Amino acid sequence: MLTLWDLIEPVLNLRPKKRKVPPRPQPALSPQLPHSDTPAPPTPLEPSAPVIRSTPLHETAQERYDRIVQTLLREHHIRVRKWRKNMSGIAWYVTYRDGSVSRLIETPRPKGPMSMAIFLHEVGHHAIGFNRFKPRCLEEYHAWAWAITQMEAMGLNITDAVRYRMSSSLWYAVDKARRRGLKHIPAELLPYITRPLKPRSSRA
Repeated sequence: MLTLWDLIEPVLNLRPKKRKVPPRPQPALSPQLPHSDTPAPPTPLEPSAPVIRSTPLHETAQERYDRIVQTLLREHHIRVRKWRKNMSGIAWYVTYRDGSVSRLIETPRPKGPMSMAIFLHEVGHHAIGFNRFKPRCLEEYHAWAWAITQMEAMGLNITDAVRYRMSSSLWYAVDKARRRGLKHIPAELLPYITRPLKPRSSRA
């Protein structure tokens, strides 16, 4: 006795079977790092050209002089009334009715050892104080001593011409005081009783 399935099975066997398609190979994945909120660093670039600074690493001699001038004027509250063209200077002060004091100097603008020494000498008068030393020639000595000490401390060049300028200036101050009747010469000024000789480099 035939069943319904016996009649249908031959028909089903006549239908073409579906060909199985092999799975498509998946591309290899790179290993995943643990999640982090910090972004990965960018890929390094080729070395760039060296950075050119807008300011020089080392100051020039003139820049050094200018810096020293501004520092000392600010520290001692001094105002330059005039930059002189010759190698001479003067220092003085003015006291006003309200008790305020204006400290003034005239001096050549420091551009070398000599002009710097003269500038420091005039600043020295304000630094050591006026009328602190008597006679007047002794005050000149201390102003020059202050200037030379400052130049040594700052590593500035103290030439033979600068030392001669100091010696000749003090000799002139002592000689002037003696002509005006000075009898007792302070010990600091004894080396300047006689006129100094010019250094060979300064002779004509």
